[in-house]
Amino acid sequence: MHRRIFQLATVFLWLALPLVALQYRQVWDQLPAHVATHFNAAGQANGWMSREQAIRFGVGFMALLLAIFTPILFYMNRRRTDAFSWAMLIFCALVLGFMIEVNRGIVNYNLHGTSALPATMLLALPIALLLLIAIYIASRREPALPSSGSLATDLLAEETHSGRIFTLLILPAIVGPAIAAALVPVPALRLSMVVAGLIGFATIAAAWSGFHYRFLRHGVEIRALGFRLRSIPRQQIQSYAPESWSACRGYGIRGIGKTRAYVWGNKVVHIKTSTGDVFLGHSDPERIVRDLDMVTGIVTRG
Repeated sequence: MHRRIFQLATVFLWLALPLVALQYRQVWDQLPAHVATHFNAAGQANGWMSREQAIRFGVGFMALLLAIFTPILFYMNRRRTDAFSWAMLIFCALVLGFMIEVNRGIVNYNLHGTSALPATMLLALPIALLLLIAIYIASRREPALPSSGSLATDLLAEETHSGRIFTLLILPAIVGPAIAAALVPVPALRLSMVVAGLIGFATIAAAWSGFHYRFLRHGVEIRALGFRLRSIPRQQIQSYAPESWSACRGYGIRGIGKTRAYVWGNKVVHIKTSTGDVFLGHSDPERIVRDLDMVTGIVTRG
């Protein structure tokens, strides 16, 4: 039942196409021959299109978004309709709603000279992105491992895998929004830049402190910034071995479906579990293997 509702909600997203077209068609004869469609940070027009080009671009860009969102949502629904699936559906609806508001703002600007920037949505989108990330982490981390009540008793080993060199690459994620927040005169846009900067700061902090692996009597915990990202129960571990990691596969938290990677370098330990594959990055993979040997009770690998 829930999957059917999810599918119908995904199909309803396509109503955004005729809504955008209707925004232009209702006032078609009132629009100028050349429509202002691009604006600077102060909300002043600095780019124009013909009416025909404006409606084609508005509808075409919306169609592109829907063509991206729809297969992702149907894929997620086919696997399982969980809290993150619904959160992703709501986020896609917010993005489409934002674009509807952008086109409404363009029409109103050309008719009445009012602001074309959807102030509320500018702030809502980055906040929604933060919530989406939080729900994703919470829904994918698995239940906490059994505990005796004493970490000293349960803990077999602990390792850290950081990506401090990557903080230099992520730094523009803070500098750019900070400069924009200082220069942009629109309050809502300034606040959205602050939220974007906070996301960048959190990413830098996570890369600097790294992934923390706890090897416990009942399994493995993966943490970042003190938060538990993932638990791997001992009974789910089937095999593990060192592997190389290609830069084209990306860094940080990676993976879709049943595959998940926590990596900041080019060396990993590939853990095959009964629920999917997990990759733990580390500069010395053999240390991770020895720690896993203690968890699984294997003294030497065969």
